[in-house]
Amino acid sequence: KLAMEFPSEDVFLMTTSPVIKAITNFKQVSKTLEEFDVEEQPSSLLEKRYPNIKVIQSGVKQLKSDEHKIFTEDGKEYMYEKLCLCAGAKPKLIFEGNPYVLGIRDTDSAQAFQKNLAQSERIVVVGNGGIALELVYEIHGCEVIWAIKDKAIGNTFFDAGAAEFLIPKLTAEKRETPIECKRTKYTMEGSEEKERRRAASDKPGSALGPDWHEGLCLKGTKEFSHKVHIETLCEVKKIYLQQEFIQLQRTSLTFPKEEKNVEPDEVLWPVYVELTNGKIYGCDFIVSATGVVPNVKPFLDGNYFAVGEDGGLNVDKHMRTSLPDIYAAGDICTASWEPSPVWHQVNQIMGLCAQQHFELFAHVTKFFNYKVVVLGKYNAQGLGLDHELMLRCTKGQEYVKVVMQNGRMMGAVLIGETDLEETFENLILNQMDLSAYGEDLLNPDIDIEDYFD
Repeated sequence: KLAMEFPSEDVFLMTTSPVIKAITNFKQVSKTLEEFDVEEQPSSLLEKRYPNIKVIQSGVKQLKSDEHKIFTEDGKEYMYEKLCLCAGAKPKLIFEGNPYVLGIRDTDSAQAFQKNLAQSERIVVVGNGGIALELVYEIHGCEVIWAIKDKAIGNTFFDAGAAEFLIPKLTAEKRETPIECKRTKYTMEGSEEKERRRAASDKPGSALGPDWHEGLCLKGTKEFSHKVHIETLCEVKKIYLQQEFIQLQRTSLTFPKEEKNVEPDEVLWPVYVELTNGKIYGCDFIVSATGVVPNVKPFLDGNYFAVGEDGGLNVDKHMRTSLPDIYAAGDICTASWEPSPVWHQVNQIMGLCAQQHFELFAHVTKFFNYKVVVLGKYNAQGLGLDHELMLRCTKGQEYVKVVMQNGRMMGAVLIGETDLEETFENLILNQMDLSAYGEDLLNPDIDIEDYFD
């Protein structure tokens, strides 16, 4: 976009990856919701398309903001007039340096996961965000123990009611054809894959979108489909290698067939996980899907950035940091202005918001083969007790929840093909008093779209 709008300016793109992400099939769904595909392409294609872009394949070693200089890991230095930091975030692993703990952040780590899974009978997944949700749903032929610190799955995206709506999909034996999802597609074929350098574990690659598992065969060694057991309200207390566990003379548990019938496990596993609820499970490896931390380290030394509580670089509404001529976007930054009543920051979605006007929080994705749209204060974030919820649910088909405050719609969760996103987006933005409509707002026999066209 910079290269298009400023064709006479030189634009340097510094990246550790030999591929770049290109947006294709862009479609404006509504005022704030957009659908598009993202394809990984060789950086040479970008340079051919825009002669004023030069891609520098190297990581950043140091920033000297007072001199307007960037020093790269290949020993070179570059002067800049304006600088935008989009270095994303790094996986927040539960235990660093353990060979049996895998983080999934980029396309390289997703492929490493696939290889490990192909030889596995049981894995433990820790975390409750988007990657954990899709991972647990997509895995077949492998037992999955899913440890989450919340009461219900998907706490970042929706409430316990929506979680209950989705859970039957985890036990369904028959897999349906995936719905088409216009968001991200990843391709790494032929020469691109050969030239891709395996990123070191401390170097963040391209972040994954909701369709990261497409094209990967996420199958273990067994012939069954889903086998998922969820351990709620717990975290990982300790990890033991096989020899350590034998010496401890503790008891691990089999995969629970029924909640009340948990038996000691006779199988010896490569690694064991002790949870804070006292249970111990053996497994082939552990997936740490416990979120990310802003990748600010290369930029902080010697520079006096204002930093947010989450460790990200504070930015204003124009994505400016506290230092002159330096901007930031994506997971590396933290919104530091007074937000709109129906907008809030969610890490890993901030990058998608960089071009918006921050009027309304809006996100479209896919979980368990359902289209999922979240709008505004969809979980009543910051509204305290002064709100009410309205709900419509058709098992296996759709889940619609709206958050109301003083007769006005403040947020919504839409799961399934509801076709309500544009209407609800407008109702949240214009803050119309909907008191007169009462529960008819969600009456399936009333075409609400015609009411507010």
